[in-house]
Amino acid sequence: MPSVSTLPTNHMLVGRLTAPTRHRHLGFRVLRTSRVHSRPYSLSTSRQGLRDREDQVAELDASRRVPLRDEPRARGGFPTSGSSVVDAAATALIGLAAVFFGGIAYVSWYKKNVLDKIELAFARGYDPALDLASNLQRQHEVGDDDAHWTQHVRRREQSLLDRIVGGAEVGQYYLLLGPKGTGKGTMILDAMAAVEAEGVAVCDAHPDLEVFRLRLGKALNYEFNEDTQTSLFQRRDPREAGASLDIERAFNKLEKVALRYARRTGRPLILIFNNVHFFNNDDDGRHMLLQMQQRAESWAAAGILTMVFSSDDFWPFLTMRKSASRMQVVSVSDLSLKDACSASAQMRRNAKMPTDQKDLREAVSIVGGRLSYLSKVSKSENMREHAMHLLAIEKAWLLSVIGLIPDCDDDVMDEQKWSSCSWLLLREFVKQRREDERRRAEAIAAGEISSEELDEELPLPKIPYYRCRQIMTRADFLEELDRANVIAIDTNHDVMPDSVLILQAALEVVEEGGFDDLLDGVRNRVDEIESLHRTRELTFKDVNAGDRIRLSVDKGGAISVTS
Repeated sequence: MPSVSTLPTNHMLVGRLTAPTRHRHLGFRVLRTSRVHSRPYSLSTSRQGLRDREDQVAELDASRRVPLRDEPRARGGFPTSGSSVVDAAATALIGLAAVFFGGIAYVSWYKKNVLDKIELAFARGYDPALDLASNLQRQHEVGDDDAHWTQHVRRREQSLLDRIVGGAEVGQYYLLLGPKGTGKGTMILDAMAAVEAEGVAVCDAHPDLEVFRLRLGKALNYEFNEDTQTSLFQRRDPREAGASLDIERAFNKLEKVALRYARRTGRPLILIFNNVHFFNNDDDGRHMLLQMQQRAESWAAAGILTMVFSSDDFWPFLTMRKSASRMQVVSVSDLSLKDACSASAQMRRNAKMPTDQKDLREAVSIVGGRLSYLSKVSKSENMREHAMHLLAIEKAWLLSVIGLIPDCDDDVMDEQKWSSCSWLLLREFVKQRREDERRRAEAIAAGEISSEELDEELPLPKIPYYRCRQIMTRADFLEELDRANVIAIDTNHDVMPDSVLILQAALEVVEEGGFDDLLDGVRNRVDEIESLHRTRELTFKDVNAGDRIRLSVDKGGAISVTS
């Protein structure tokens, strides 16, 4: 049996050795136990072993202990000052410096990237408008006799457009003015296809300036700073000033691109604005047109960019004419009868359809030389029947727009005033047309017209602008008729029917029986309604039979009544 003195000692040793030891820095617990031997041992030996084990644990703790924050780091780490405040300030300064210089580098890269993207918009084969136009384009095999015909009918203005889009015409900007459907857009696309849209961009106008801003950004490959991350370094919104200022920013970027492009290639960029008559004829629309024209003037003078505007209506020409010094106007009109017949025959040959020259000439005489109408008629099996169908549609549309209403109510007085004045002008066109036909018949009877002149159709009747104002007795109605494509106005300020089809429809309406009486009746009704609006009714009460009332009105507008 063990001695009495060893039993407490062994019991104490077991208790000390089984006591858990918590590692303060590593966050886990180390449990050290010792097996109790059955044989007795001395107290001095057990105490010495305990000290050795405690020394080993202390060394292990010292090797694994994480240094405190205020202690210097070991070799190979970041040096510290020994003060947490100084270290925090140094870290903040280093972070701010990194953000500052990183922001400068990003802004510089972003500005350069914006210019590179805009220049990419003028690269060969990039333009989205040309891609849309050529998506369904089909190649036609053309014989030697038709070598001067392209896929579309080639007009005489096409050569000038080719030189403009090719960059050969420098120092001017251009306005294509002509009625709808005469081929302005087709000529532009054909000229772009000849150079594969190299150095050319196209943008369509829109009444909403925000939509126009987006279209301009798409044409120039410019995001108006909406894709930038500079909001990390500034607080201003880059789009806080509206569409006009955004477009001005785009022009500033475009000017830098045009300068370096002209220096590198020796030719200007071409920027085309299609259908500028879609802008509203109000202050915002005119200001936008003036903003673009100012850039066109300065860039044309520098020879770095040529702008081309196209319009169906006359008002953009009047607006731009006030401040134009380098603007050249290109009038685009219908084809002559001879050219229209040749173009229609070519279209039918391309479609592999038989052609009857008599029917072809009759159809062209009805629809005229408008390319949009020729393309519809030429694709029809029966050309003359389809031409009469187009005439019936045009007549119905004309009557729905400016039709006369006899015994109209006062609610439609303004509309009937516009309609009656419009028919006064159209009746004058019809009278002039009949007069031209009478003179031509007399010249044919007298033998004064050659055979070549007989093949030509009579030109559309023209009336000077000032004379039309006198006929209609209103100056503002002409612009509304031009916007409705009832009339067309050229650069010589001559007014004419918008197309031969409109003139044919007006002939049928005006020469119907009772038209003059209907027109006079509507005008008299309008005068009566206006007279009623200007009339004041006075009612007297408590007047007996035989009483007299004396009424006097002086020039100042005062009224005195005595009884």
